[in-house]
Amino acid sequence: MEGDCLSCMKYLMFLFNFFIFLGGACLLGLGIWVIVDPTGFREIVAANPLLFTGAYIMLAMGAMLFLLGFLGCCGAIRENKCLLLFFFMFILLIFLAELSAAILAFIFRENLTREFFTKELKKHYQRNNDTVFSSTWNSVMITFACCGVNGPEDFEAIPHLPYSFLEETTPEACCQRKLQSREGMFVNKEACLTGDKRFQNRQGCYTVILNSFETYVYLAGALAIGVLAIELFAMIFAMCLFRGIQ
Repeated sequence: MEGDCLSCMKYLMFLFNFFIFLGGACLLGLGIWVIVDPTGFREIVAANPLLFTGAYIMLAMGAMLFLLGFLGCCGAIRENKCLLLFFFMFILLIFLAELSAAILAFIFRENLTREFFTKELKKHYQRNNDTVFSSTWNSVMITFACCGVNGPEDFEAIPHLPYSFLEETTPEACCQRKLQSREGMFVNKEACLTGDKRFQNRQGCYTVILNSFETYVYLAGALAIGVLAIELFAMIFAMCLFRGIQ
């Protein structure tokens, strides 16, 4: 009976570590994508080092989970006490680090407010594609058919282009298009640029993007809770298996 129980724990340990291995691979891939993102979306929040630090932390955590999931699987199948102990200690450290990161994310969540993005937009946006920040914002506004953070009024205090023939009240990226892409034809570009609201995208990007990603935010939160639960069970089974191996 004791042997059957030990065998059951071994395979459960392998299963939990397999999920940790997959979770680490997902985090690793996501961290790499954020850091090398070719669209430059991360430049929107370039002034906030906390977000970039979070991306590198996610990359490091993914790599560690990837490695530890692999070691845990090997330790369980081979019934190696040294590997199991090594796995338990490091998964405990990762568990505590993830818990700390979640608490810090909750504390610093105000850095992702509407006011923060509005301030950064007015400070760095230049109405053109000469900077990564401006180009990124233009791409976001075209992709989501939105304008600014709150709406076209965000651009009232931003200086006009010195070589522009029109008194532009909104950037070109805020103008309505027949097809919502860079190649899409404008409905009426000149009227849009001179302030005709009928041809402008009036809704702010903050609301549009928040509504678009609301489902994914809850999914990410549920995934994080699931990962923490799996890590907790993996530590329990690792210690039980460690004590059961003669």
